[in-house]
Amino acid sequence: MLTKIQNKIVGIAGCGGLGSNCAIALARIGIGKLIIVDFDSIDKSNLNRQYYFIDQIGKPKVDALEYNISRVNQNVEVIKHHLKLDSSNIPEIFKDCDVIVEAFDQAVMKQMIIETVLSEMSDKYLVSGLGMAGWGNNNSIVTKQFDKLYICGDMVSEISDTMPPLAPRVGVVANMQANQVLDILINLM
Repeated sequence: MLTKIQNKIVGIAGCGGLGSNCAIALARIGIGKLIIVDFDSIDKSNLNRQYYFIDQIGKPKVDALEYNISRVNQNVEVIKHHLKLDSSNIPEIFKDCDVIVEAFDQAVMKQMIIETVLSEMSDKYLVSGLGMAGWGNNNSIVTKQFDKLYICGDMVSEISDTMPPLAPRVGVVANMQANQVLDILINLM
């Protein structure tokens, strides 16, 4: 069954905690192609939750993630874009994707991609992450479906000084996103 996903394309919008971990999980199961997009570079503060390493600090996230994916699975084709996504470039960049993963930090960016995909790309599935700050409370992390939009997380815990994004909960949500992508792709076949 997993051999059928070798010809599928998944877009990853944001290569931070959610995006980098989700991309690695999808590479491990043998997704055919990943289109990864991020404008940022790796900072030391990212290492507590993102799939990067000390020697990659300062590198563009898309370059480092492409390399890390190749170390996990050389058969995954990676198309990378080192740029900031907005409502004008999302439809073109992700037009060939079977599923798009929203992996932004900021609420305004999350809203922008959700609105863009729902209004201009209604044939696409979108898997979003919302509510993963802090630690504990495992049973609050769920996946909710709204037609072709899936939201993974607890839908409430916002990042703050007292509720930082940490590897355990961010990783759980990122892997839930990857699992939801796999479920969508298998059900599409």
